[in-house]
Amino acid sequence: MKKFSLRQQQILEAAIELISEKSIMGLTIKNLSQKIGVTEGALYRHFNSKFEILLGILKVFQREAQKSLDETCSTNDTAFTKIENIFLHHLKYFSEKPAVTAVIFSESIFQSDHQLAQEVLNLLKKHEETLSCVIEEGQKNNEIIKTIPKEELVRIIIGTIRYFVTQWRLSHFEFDLNQEGKKILNSIKGLIKK
Repeated sequence: MKKFSLRQQQILEAAIELISEKSIMGLTIKNLSQKIGVTEGALYRHFNSKFEILLGILKVFQREAQKSLDETCSTNDTAFTKIENIFLHHLKYFSEKPAVTAVIFSESIFQSDHQLAQEVLNLLKKHEETLSCVIEEGQKNNEIIKTIPKEELVRIIIGTIRYFVTQWRLSHFEFDLNQEGKKILNSIKGLIKK
């Protein structure tokens, strides 16, 4: 995965802030250059388009998520602890960078751009693969029910995160994502525990 220069990282952070302030529609090269205090031409030296900036935001999230998934899966923790760590890591990341949710969970952006859609699909597949391995391990160790196939449990967990974070974003972040997330996580555990 491409490493971003320090300046590119600063631009991506400013883009995330701009999305937070003005929504995804407010992310324009003009608005971003004004926010950073550079000319549009100077911005184009680092990113060729708004598309590349959105792609960069996705790649940064993907890198962070991959690091978390790898760290979690390399432990000897129980399957439940691994699921909890993945779930809570994502909620913590989103609560620290709420504007990222407008990019990751915005279907309207991806309907018109195949490459962005593919990036999100790759991200989902990686999460599915990791959770599938964790759930399979939990089923083998009799921690997690076997009456529901692991693929369906993965969809339940990922779907819950997606719905919950979208609800939080659309309510203008009116509740504590981490606190409420812990309650939902306990409910998921109750549903899938053997």
